[in-house]
Amino acid sequence: MNYIELNCKVFPAEPASDILMAQLADIGYESFMESDTGLLAYIPEEHFDAAALNELPVITMGMFDISFEYAEIEQENWNALWESNYEPVTIAGRCHVRAPFHEPLPTADYDIVVEPKMSFGTAHHETTFLTVQLMLDVDFSGKSVLDMGSGTGILSILASKMGAAKVVGIDNERWAYENAIENFERNNITNAEVIHGDAANIPEQPFDIVLANINRNTLLQDMAAYSEVLKSKGIILLSGFYEHERSIMLAEAEKYGIHEVRHIEKNDWVAIEAKK
Repeated sequence: MNYIELNCKVFPAEPASDILMAQLADIGYESFMESDTGLLAYIPEEHFDAAALNELPVITMGMFDISFEYAEIEQENWNALWESNYEPVTIAGRCHVRAPFHEPLPTADYDIVVEPKMSFGTAHHETTFLTVQLMLDVDFSGKSVLDMGSGTGILSILASKMGAAKVVGIDNERWAYENAIENFERNNITNAEVIHGDAANIPEQPFDIVLANINRNTLLQDMAAYSEVLKSKGIILLSGFYEHERSIMLAEAEKYGIHEVRHIEKNDWVAIEAKK
């Protein structure tokens, strides 16, 4: 079986790439990688429909500047393509995120194996990288953790490996929900679950730590819901937005008694650690 590589040129990259990726997954695209100009998406040749691309909501609504080019990839080159383009990521020398075909890093404290179905959930994207970097300095021992927009489950997996007592992930995309379950099993995680839903599906229980690496609009919309379940003196890690949007995010968080402890940046993206 041959594959079609769809080269998606996207502007602005965020949140357009995330929205486009979700909609492509709904019409059969199986794997995704971030590119310099946007997104690469892959689908079996027999399921490829060029006309369907123009019917995607993100296209018909004219939300972003998006164009497509595509080419056929022969089956024998498929695995080689993934392995040549998908590199493991090491954060702060302590957390090593890799695909099943990579070797573990013996010196890393935490080894996380994620099937490369979407690079945005494997620490290649700055927001995931930054959130992991913040997490490495947080005490998760015995803590209850809520992971909003859990994606591949990478942050839930790390929280579990860092000693969390219970982790609940939530994602509104079916493919992400299923992928997180697969990756929990792949990493032998038994104290984490994932819910297919959104902020309306947050369990009515208090959490010591909330992880929310999503996008600016969703974070602003759901901040009240996060605050409602975050314990007093609990920690929330926020990412998915640019440095120039940090003041907007903090203003919303402070309405609920959540105040910044620190923030870190990478390539204009930012992640915030805050406390209630």
